[in-house]
Parts: sequence; C-alpha cells; structure tokens
Amino acid sequence: MSAHDIVIVGGGGAGIRAAIAASEVSSKLSIALVSKVYPMRSHTVSAEGGTAAVLREFDNLDLHAKDTIFGSDFMADQDAVEAFVKEAPGELIQLEHWGCPWSRDPDGRVSVRSFGGMSVDRTLFAADKTGFHLLHTLFQTSLKYDNIIRYDECFLTSLLVDDGKVCGVTSINLYTGQVEVIAGKAVILCTGGGGRIFPFTTNAAINTGDGMAAAYRAGVALKDMEFVQYHPTGLPGTGILITEASRGEGGWLKNKDGYRYLQDYGLGPPTDKPTHRKMELGPRDILSRCHMQEYAKGHTFDGPYGHYVHLDLRHLGEEMINKKLPFVRELASKYVGIDPVYEPIPVRPVVHYMMGGISTDINAKTTLEGLYAAGEAACVSLNGGNRLGSNSLTELLVFGTRAGRAAAAYATRASAPVAAKIQALAADEQRRLDRQFFKKDGGKERIAAIRQEMQKAMEEGAGIYRDEEKMQQACNTLRTLRERFKNIIIEDRGTTFNTEVMNALELDYMLDVAEAVANSALKRKESRGSHTRTDFPKRDDANFLKHSLAFRTPDGPRIEYLPVTITRWQPEERKY
Repeated sequence: MSAHDIVIVGGGGAGIRAAIAASEVSSKLSIALVSKVYPMRSHTVSAEGGTAAVLREFDNLDLHAKDTIFGSDFMADQDAVEAFVKEAPGELIQLEHWGCPWSRDPDGRVSVRSFGGMSVDRTLFAADKTGFHLLHTLFQTSLKYDNIIRYDECFLTSLLVDDGKVCGVTSINLYTGQVEVIAGKAVILCTGGGGRIFPFTTNAAINTGDGMAAAYRAGVALKDMEFVQYHPTGLPGTGILITEASRGEGGWLKNKDGYRYLQDYGLGPPTDKPTHRKMELGPRDILSRCHMQEYAKGHTFDGPYGHYVHLDLRHLGEEMINKKLPFVRELASKYVGIDPVYEPIPVRPVVHYMMGGISTDINAKTTLEGLYAAGEAACVSLNGGNRLGSNSLTELLVFGTRAGRAAAAYATRASAPVAAKIQALAADEQRRLDRQFFKKDGGKERIAAIRQEMQKAMEEGAGIYRDEEKMQQACNTLRTLRERFKNIIIEDRGTTFNTEVMNALELDYMLDVAEAVANSALKRKESRGSHTRTDFPKRDDANFLKHSLAFRTPDGPRIEYLPVTITRWQPEERKY
C-alpha cells in the first residue's frame, strides 16, 4: 500500500493543474498522480483550436459570462460562470509564464481568434495544437515539484470509502497486473469524459467515463448527463476532430450543391469575412442540428461512412493554412487523402464533449467527504446545456486549480486513513475483480458485442434528435446489456497489459455512464441546448430550469433535480 495526502486520478490538463496547485499550497503535501496512460497521452493533447479568456481591450468579463450562459441555454450555474471568467485571464497568463508557445500578433501580443458563440475574438491559440502545447507546458512544469509522485499506466478500479469519507483508490498496474492500493486523505477525479459510449466520437479510446462511474458507484450524483455535445466537423469514418478554429479563421460549410446552407437557419448572411455568432460560428449544438436538417432535405453527400458536407478552406490560401491551421492540413491529408489547400474536407457531426459529469460545487467538492473532481469528468456546472468552444481548456485550468487548492486545504487538516480499514476494503475489491474479471470462468457474451450494442442504442436513442419511444428503448436495451455483462467471457489470463480485462472494466464503467445519460434524457421533457426532443420541441423553464441528478440504484438510475443558480442574467429566448 502507498500512502499520500492527495490522490489525483487523471494525468491530463485538469489533473496536472490540480497537482501543481496543491503543491503550491504546501511542499510538504505528498501528491499521487495516477493515470491509465503516460500523462502526455491524455486526451487534452487532442484539443486543437484554442482556450478562452478576456485579455483584450474590446472584451470584458460580463460579455464572456453572458456568452457562456447564453450558449449553455441558461443551464449553467451563473456563480460558477462568473468565477470562471474572472480567474481565466490569470490562468492563461500563468501558462504564458510557464512557457506555453502561444501564436502571436506582429506587435508581440498573444493572438486571439473567433470561436462559435463568442461575441468577440477571445480564443487564444498555439496554431491548431493548443491542447498539445498546453499539456506539454503543464507536464514540464510539474516535474519541478518533488512531492508529485506519478503512477503511470495504472487503471482506476474503485474509490475506497470508509465511514462516509473517501480514503484512497484501488488501481491495476497495467504492467504487472497487480491491484495496488493508493491511500489518501483526499481524492481528485480528473479522468475526462465518456464519449466512447457512442460509436462515432472525437474522443480518444481512453475516454470511457471511468471517474464518473467510480464516483457514481460511491454514491455521488452525476449531474446533467443528458447534455452530450456533437461537434459539427468530425472526419467521416474516424471521428477525428477538424477544429472549430478552421471556421474561426474563415472556413465555410457547404452542402452538396456548394451552397453555404447555414444562412437558411437564422445564423446570418454569408460574408467574405468571419462574423461573430453567425453562420459557421454559431454554437455547436445548433450547427449539428442544421446538418441533420440538411440531411433530411437530401442536401448532404453520401459516403461509405454515412452522410457528410464540405468544409471549404480553399479561399484562405496555403500561407494562412500553413501558419494557423497546419494540423488540419496534416489530418485531412493523412486520414482522408485530401489537401484542404486544393479540396474541401468532408465533415459530419460527431460526439465530442459531455457537459454533464460528477456533481461538484464551485470549489470542485462533491457530496462525498474528501472527494473532488475537475475537468470534463466533473459538472460544476459551467457549460450547462451546451459548451462554447474554447471554454473547456480554460475550465481545466480554473477548476483544476480550485480542486487542487480545496483538496490541499482539506488534506492539511484531515487525519490519515486507518491502514487496517483500507486493507480490508482493498481485499473486498480484490475479491470482486478476481470473481468478475481476473479468474472468471465460463460465460458466453463477448465484450465487443455488448459494447457495439450499447453504442448503437445510444446513437439511436440519445443522438442529436431524441423522442420518448427511442429513449425508452435505449434505456431498456442498456438494462438488458447490464445483465448480459455478468456473463462475459474473459479468456486472457495474462498479467502484463491484459487488454481484454481492461476492455471489460471500461465497458463496465461505460454501461453505468450510458444509463445515466439515457435515463436523464428520458426524464427531461423539453428541448434545451444539446438535448433536442422532437416530441417536446420547446424549452420549458417553468418545469425544467433545473439540473438533473442521477443516483445509482440496483434497478438503474434514480433521477432527482437541483435548481440552477441564477445571479444576474435572467433566462431569455436563445437567438443568434
């Protein structure tokens, strides 16, 4: 057993930022950073377009807050939004001091670009590899703190809870196959989203909702899980993201007739110059629905991986593309054999981000004593019904910092967990893992078959457009799959990097997350943000201006509700 003051699970942007923040509180705190991949392979590296903060004279905090709240369809907690926009500039300036290589204007200032739903240019960027450079900067900075001890390639299997307090985690060391106990006075979950519950996603293969499900099993609610964002420009077949920056720099979306169809959906007239909050820079949920309406009209292309439209960058020119969108050119060339300097890129909506997650307060604290969460795994709630592009990387920094500081303050006054109790809890977890996975005999269900059926049910029942019948069918299918999962086959008895066991554990987590999404969606009888119901097409503030809370029970999720925090912006009709 290893013992620390704080255990952070997740080595991406939120996890590393939390580790640094906690270290800055006290160098005497022992901090474990547990990650199921080498930290630089965390999904944060996949973020391309940029990160938002008010750093220019034409911008202000209230405008950033209003854009965020408006984009969320008034589902965001406004106290969290106000804290976020206030602290965002300081976090990005700190990142600059740590060496993040931002793109710059000729006068030396960090460049800003347009992003969907933002009233003004406020998205800072490092070409179109912002997440990559941000995570590199954080990781390299973390190396100077001797009290941060890394546990790379360790897979979370459970939270250890004693007498209503979290006291550590159990994880599988993927190299040895051994179950390891990592004790801590406080635990911070920064494990990212769960986009892999859907078949077509920009998410990395590691995004299986591990931390969400672990907290859910420990009795913590999952908040607003029905809100799943589709990004309008993913590559057909792979789901790889073509960043919103490509539209922020002036790219056009065209249907099969070469027509900029967004002008038909109340998003403004076409212009030669990008305009804020109009056309291609509308919010992601709206643009994804526009695509589906074009498909219904027969205006999209048909390909081997389904329908798609064109993202046209040709008018930007080779020099501009090479300077500001080099990764877009590389991705299009390598994965679809197209050079965007000369040909339009095929794109379609693809699952991108989960607005919901582990329910936390404004300081990242959950209802379980000693447990905190930040990043996409958490729901504070900053993003409400729809996240604005470029707010997520800033969210990692702001709420990663808040989580690290809050956990550090708690750990300095909390007593150390009792070793005997931890060992007893760990022994129970070892027996569960042996029975269900490591030493499981018999079974007839294939992991891949259940996973594919889960993904199919989610796509059909909880996709861009939803209705009662299909959502209920998805909920019923997921219940059946949960029962079938008990009868899976585990044939690999190896210890080193046993991917079959890892896939089974991930599927176990994903089934929990999928049920929370589908059941939360079924209960929300309105359309708001990314949650669009054809049977309830209107937003219903009278009955549903409230967060959903999914609690795990033996019979599936129990859904309760919590009021949305309103400070200064009263709900109004969302128009662009």
